[in-house]
Amino acid sequence: MHAVKVDPVSLEIVKNALQSVAEEMGATLIRAAYSTNIKDRRDCSCAIYTRTGELVAQAEHIPLHLGLMANAVKKVLAKTSIEFKPGDAIIHNDPYLGGSHLPDIMLFSPVFHQERLIGFVGNLAHHLDVGGMAPGSHSPLSTELFQEGLRIPPSKLYSESKLNRAILDIIKANIRTPNITEKDILAQTAANRVGQTRLVEVIEKYGAESTMDFMEAILDYSERMMRSRIEQLEDNQAYFEDIIEGDGHSDDPIKICAALKIKGDEVFVDFTGSDHQVKGTINSVQSVTLASVYYVMKSVLDPEIPSNSGAYRPVHVIAPKGTVVNPVFPAACVNMNPITSQRIVDVLCGAFGKIIPNRVPAASSGSMHGFVIGGMDPRTQEYYAHVETYGGGQGAMYNQDGMDGIHTNMTNTRNAPTEVIEVAYPLRVDRYGLVRDSAGAGEFRGGMGLTREITVVGHTAKVSVLSDRSKNGPWGVGLGREGACSEWLVAKADGEEIKLPAKGSFLAESGDKIIARTSGGGGYGDPLKRDPAKIQKDVNEGYLSEAKAATDYGFDTKNKGDVQSG
Repeated sequence: MHAVKVDPVSLEIVKNALQSVAEEMGATLIRAAYSTNIKDRRDCSCAIYTRTGELVAQAEHIPLHLGLMANAVKKVLAKTSIEFKPGDAIIHNDPYLGGSHLPDIMLFSPVFHQERLIGFVGNLAHHLDVGGMAPGSHSPLSTELFQEGLRIPPSKLYSESKLNRAILDIIKANIRTPNITEKDILAQTAANRVGQTRLVEVIEKYGAESTMDFMEAILDYSERMMRSRIEQLEDNQAYFEDIIEGDGHSDDPIKICAALKIKGDEVFVDFTGSDHQVKGTINSVQSVTLASVYYVMKSVLDPEIPSNSGAYRPVHVIAPKGTVVNPVFPAACVNMNPITSQRIVDVLCGAFGKIIPNRVPAASSGSMHGFVIGGMDPRTQEYYAHVETYGGGQGAMYNQDGMDGIHTNMTNTRNAPTEVIEVAYPLRVDRYGLVRDSAGAGEFRGGMGLTREITVVGHTAKVSVLSDRSKNGPWGVGLGREGACSEWLVAKADGEEIKLPAKGSFLAESGDKIIARTSGGGGYGDPLKRDPAKIQKDVNEGYLSEAKAATDYGFDTKNKGDVQSG
């Protein structure tokens, strides 16, 4: 710790002021963005950094970004020799330089006060397309990073407030949605300018030196909080492993395992034994693996700990090079976010569940269940790309049911409204709801998966499915049962239904209906101990069939309230 001493009342005020700056940046980005993925689904995050690239404050947007952005600026500063000047803005999306997958483009800007560098503001947003093999840049068939889209090295998009048009033109020339992407990048620029203005206001109120001291003190405060929560646990060790169901090229299961060790006020996570990096797109670069670990630490130990670099100082991660949790460049990695990050969370939650069971739920849906579709819009004769991830069932807790049809763990984006999809794209949404009988049974049941049915209208589209938990449902705890598996189908115009792989790409003709059914959450505890009134309520509301009530709970709907003993 840096042992910076400041008045605790003032510290709390400045901490919230910096948080408010990040929140206002996020509101600006969402309002100014053009794509449905940012303005409607809110797949973006904003943050404040020290002048050395330490994350100080972050708006509560995407859980994956909470840990990811802690490394993004710091790595760029360490690996490049960029000389910053007022009005500069740096753009990059390199997964192997602290970034996420290629569609997540980061823009960060220095903040000066009287020609002195005080810190940085930055944001990250998921763009509709960055080139590559398939619309939306999420093809599960890629085998190397170069096939996944345009990789942008850290570059000055703005130099002393002047736009570098050549860089923007290069980006636009290599993607399918140039006009939308340009507008979204300009929205990111606007968000940073708001952040710069507000941060300068804080600096002018408290002074440059005091503001930088406050930033260091905020990091120290978060570190103390994290160490205190860890120290409340007894020294312990646990191990857990889980699998991803193939990489899109092979159905062979891919193991992720973690040995968790708690010692004093520090935590050690060792992924040794996880499978080697694979051919497909699910390799998780180090920054995403760390983000997944940080998410679990914060959510399991204390969600109130401020999200910044200080909180993660007591967390030590071993991720062997060349494995699926720390691949060697140029391994394909675009689908690590929707799939692998979620499985890392499952593994760590499983390990923590052996140590502090009442704080850890059963497994949730286990994937962001990505759906990407694109082609030539017959109405405009322009390319379009629609990127969406679907929620599923939340895992049950020791004292409550999981929530239904919701994003869990590393994602909390919204689903695009039906009306927005139908206006913006040549698509028709035929159904959107919950999947009956998908909740894992237990004294407390898991959440239900959701379903979306979308029909292609007037053109041929390329579809990419990026999902998991299609063979093994999310695990339950105790005697709690697995949630239902995910399922993807295409219903042809002649009525034929074809089952789709959980990771794959295909062409959909006009009239084809793509059917997504996401996995339910695992149950918690003995199903035979479930309150009969809750079982009857789920039957009455159509969430649970009478047959499923009988087989999972021994519940007789004809003699309401009777539960057969096991």
